[in-house]
Amino acid sequence: MYQGCKKYIPFQPVQLKDRQWPDKVITKAPVWCSVDLRDGNQALVTPMNLEEKLLFFKTLVDIGFKEIEVGFPSASETEYEILRTLIERDLIPDDVTIQVLVQARPHLIQKTFEAIRGAKNVIVHFYNSTSTLQRKVVFNTDMQGVIDIAVEGARLIRKLTEEEVARSGINIRYEYSPESFSGTEMDNAVEICDRVLEELGATLDNKVIINLPNTVEGSTPNCHADQIEYFCRHLKGRDSAIISLHAHNDRGCGVAATELGLMAGADRVEGTLFGNGERTGNADIMVIAMNMYSQGVDPELDFSNINHIKDVYESCTKMKVHERHPYAGELVFTAFSGSHQDAINKGVEYMAKSGTQYWEVPYLPIDPADVGRQYEPIIRINSQSGKGGAAFIMAQSFGYHLPKAMHPEFGAIVKAACDAEGRELQPQEIFDLFHKEYFEIKYPYHLKRYKLYEEHEGQDGETQVHFEGVLRFQNVDHEISGTGNGPIDAFFGALRSVGINEYKFVSYSEHAVSSGADSKALSYIQIRTPENKMVFGVGLDGNISLASIKGIICAINRACRT
Repeated sequence: MYQGCKKYIPFQPVQLKDRQWPDKVITKAPVWCSVDLRDGNQALVTPMNLEEKLLFFKTLVDIGFKEIEVGFPSASETEYEILRTLIERDLIPDDVTIQVLVQARPHLIQKTFEAIRGAKNVIVHFYNSTSTLQRKVVFNTDMQGVIDIAVEGARLIRKLTEEEVARSGINIRYEYSPESFSGTEMDNAVEICDRVLEELGATLDNKVIINLPNTVEGSTPNCHADQIEYFCRHLKGRDSAIISLHAHNDRGCGVAATELGLMAGADRVEGTLFGNGERTGNADIMVIAMNMYSQGVDPELDFSNINHIKDVYESCTKMKVHERHPYAGELVFTAFSGSHQDAINKGVEYMAKSGTQYWEVPYLPIDPADVGRQYEPIIRINSQSGKGGAAFIMAQSFGYHLPKAMHPEFGAIVKAACDAEGRELQPQEIFDLFHKEYFEIKYPYHLKRYKLYEEHEGQDGETQVHFEGVLRFQNVDHEISGTGNGPIDAFFGALRSVGINEYKFVSYSEHAVSSGADSKALSYIQIRTPENKMVFGVGLDGNISLASIKGIICAINRACRT
């Protein structure tokens, strides 16, 4: 038994017996606020330089964020610089509000107001820590001392706002965070936020953002939802407040805690792209938004070019998006498992045939094209892949629609190649295998020339097809001829004329592999060997009849080789 766990104090959940949030459903997008340029940037090994911040800011605007926290301008010159550059270069769209963070300390608040001059729309976000642990260990004060800090900060901010509005007409809104909210006694959290709302003069028409940070995630998401619902129920100024969530990911549940927090009554979400941030990061806004999208809810953020967004993120932050990251990871729309490949393949076929208005493909929660991803990588082939995977690649990448009965045969060929190489095979390698297996076999039978013509015989005018040609085998050219009700039947008759009668025709399918003047016919011929084995052959030609005949010869040659 691991005795070390005894030194940790278990989280004490809120007593909320009549909780309502489990029955709620998210039906609309919250107000989104990106904190990539502040919370995300401060957690980087190498913080972004000015040009990287500007590129990142533009990307966030393009995605659709209307509220963006750009920094902590009173903390350092580099934080001050990005804010002033955005303002002085007029880079902030009129419908975007920048947010600046500041501790509830008078001299920092003063400097922050100097930094925002010239901006049009600003959220002044101030905070102080309220948690039981912080009060005991860091500040050595009681709850009243913490409340006094918040109230004095709110009073100064309101005074400076009135002065600045009178001077410049700037639109300033307020946000207050009881930092480490999730580690604060709920009644204390309610009391301090009510006092701040009162000091800031919050009204129904002039709401204040109350941000409730899950600064260090210490419980399961349902306990966080209970805290949010309890807070919303007991806050006297609830109608004058916009309740905002700011979840961190210490337990790996930042997204879930945020989603349940929205169900519990929150209106707004702060987070970062791809979950960047201190320690294990912030809630991933992209994942939360795309989760809504997958449920038919418009997230009001545009991630339709996720690869570009990922490239900007990786370039600016020097971080890497994991291959398994939801929606954006390189491998998240990829199936190696045979059963998964088969189900995806059938789903794509069902979508095409049924004309359904809904996305109904097993194992793929959304259409990869909706985030700018391609279909080609959905199924990738290694030694774990099944019979349908290689057929899917041939269809999606090259337009070769192998008949279902052929899937096991070609799948086994590809699997053997994967085993031999000990790695994944790329689509072109799979096509090359197909070409080698079905188009390059010229022995023992080779059709040197042929002639097909039709005759109408009998009173009913039945059509008979005649085949004449030269087939080389055993190093000798043989004249062959035959008659049948179609080219395939006539060619089998011609083979029987020279004693090749042990192969039985089983099935045939064909399709075009391109459109227009250069269109070619691709035929798939299945035969039964004397040993009662099924073997496929493939023929490709501009003439559909010759494509079928080439397919027969291919099948017989492959049967002989086997």
